[in-house]
Amino acid sequence: MGASKVFFTNLRATPKMNLLQKLERLVKKAGMDEIAFKDKFTAVKIHFGEPGNLAYLRPNYAKVIVDLIKSMGGKVFLTDCNTLYVGRRKDALEHMDAAYENGYNPFTTGCQIIIGDGLKGTDEVYVPVIGGEHVKEAKIGRAVMDADIFISLNHFKGHELTGFGGALKNIGMGCGSRAGKMEMHSDGKPVVRSKACVGCGICEKICAHSAITITDKKAQIDHAKCAGCGRCIGACHANAIAAAWDESNDVLNKKMAEYSWAVLNGRPHFHISLIVDVSPFCDCHAENDLPIIPDIGMLASFDPVALDMACADLALKAPVIAGSYLAEQLKKQGGSEHDHFCATHPETNWIVCLDHAEKIGIGTKQYELIEV
Repeated sequence: MGASKVFFTNLRATPKMNLLQKLERLVKKAGMDEIAFKDKFTAVKIHFGEPGNLAYLRPNYAKVIVDLIKSMGGKVFLTDCNTLYVGRRKDALEHMDAAYENGYNPFTTGCQIIIGDGLKGTDEVYVPVIGGEHVKEAKIGRAVMDADIFISLNHFKGHELTGFGGALKNIGMGCGSRAGKMEMHSDGKPVVRSKACVGCGICEKICAHSAITITDKKAQIDHAKCAGCGRCIGACHANAIAAAWDESNDVLNKKMAEYSWAVLNGRPHFHISLIVDVSPFCDCHAENDLPIIPDIGMLASFDPVALDMACADLALKAPVIAGSYLAEQLKKQGGSEHDHFCATHPETNWIVCLDHAEKIGIGTKQYELIEV
């Protein structure tokens, strides 16, 4: 496989060309308008941001992409899947409330929001992963898989488990249903936080495999019977059931790549990343810390692996912002030569995801950077 083309534009603006106009020019130069959108359902995968976090992408960027797709006759919608952890995006109703609160609605973006895995994170499609090393069937939100065309609009930032979050993180982890996210983060079996459990029995009633029993007013899960569907997590009003979070970060990265393969395989796809507000932690946090590096620019490509590699290379060349979490980590570690993301989160190794994605045929780490 030869080098993939990754298109880049900086964040300088003039009275004749603002950032939104530059984004439209970028994706057109990168060839997005060559996709046959007419009468095709098109999913634009985005992270709506956890309320309280201000680093997520503004809805203005999404509107540029939505308007372009609509101008070519596409039937476009914005989407994300429900979260695995406790927060404001655990079910579709709260998720949409959070999206609206953060400015995402049909009036600001020009299209509807559909939560990909339904009300409780259980509306999923089992997608075979041909040659998967860790995943045989990926559990992907149904609305994501129902789309004819897939577009990812990514906020490039740090991440405490994967080093950074870019295109592959937004696609693989972001499109997994609750059970899918649990499979990536753990061996796929939930656990009970006994202190939080009130013994209401809702989880016992909803379990289709009779894996949950209430003993001494506390829920217990028999992992020999548990199918790992995650329905009990969504049903628990006390937030007493959670994923085990016991998977190594390297395996998590590989699973994420295999989930990305499941989402992208067999249909047109295109990817856009913005290296802005590069916070050290995920947008799933209800807060955002000072960026670890300055804003850099916007990038687009048909190849998400090359796109992530290009974003990482640009970020690694950027100076560290004084007083940031990364600056503090470097002071503690006492080193001058470093990888920004591995220094921010020393237990992570982000290249594992890109290496595995390249190995299974999603794309290539080799790229030609074209400035527009």
